[in-house]
Amino acid sequence: MKKVLFVCTGNTCRSSMAEGLFNHAVENDKDGLKDFRAFSAGLSAFEDDWANPKAVKVLKEHYNVDISSHRARKITKSDVESSYIILTMTKEHKNAILKMFPGAADKTYTVKEYAYGDDANGDYNMDISDPYGFPEDVYKTCAGEIKDALDRIIMKLKK
Repeated sequence: MKKVLFVCTGNTCRSSMAEGLFNHAVENDKDGLKDFRAFSAGLSAFEDDWANPKAVKVLKEHYNVDISSHRARKITKSDVESSYIILTMTKEHKNAILKMFPGAADKTYTVKEYAYGDDANGDYNMDISDPYGFPEDVYKTCAGEIKDALDRIIMKLKK
C-alpha cells in the first residue's frame, strides 16, 4: 500500500479533511488508486482531539464524507519513513518537516505545489489557510480548495 500523508498544524481541520476526501475518492474509484490510502497528522496536534465539528459538518453535508471518528495525532518518524508522499497544507509545514526529517525532501510538497506544479503562476498562493476559529463558510471554502487540489493530485497518481 502506498501511504499518502497529509500534514497541518493540529490535525483537526485541514489534514483531516484532506484525508477524508482522498480516501473517499479512492474508495469510489473503479481503477487506478486501489493501492493508495491517506493518513494525516499534525505538527502540533493534541493527541486524540476530535476533528473540528465544522469540518465534520461541511464534509458530510457537501461531500458525503464522514470524518466524525477522526482523532488527531502528532507526526512521527515512522509516518514520514512509511509515506509514499507527504503533502502539507502550507510551505511553513513543509519547511518544518524538512527541518525535522531532511531525508524526506524528495517526497514532501505542499498540497497545491504537488497539485498545480508548473500550472501555478508566481502570484498563486500555494498555502491552504487554516479555517480554525472561523465561521462554517470558511471551512466550506477550505474544503473546496482541498478538493480541487486533490482532484488534480489523484489524476497525477493514476498516471
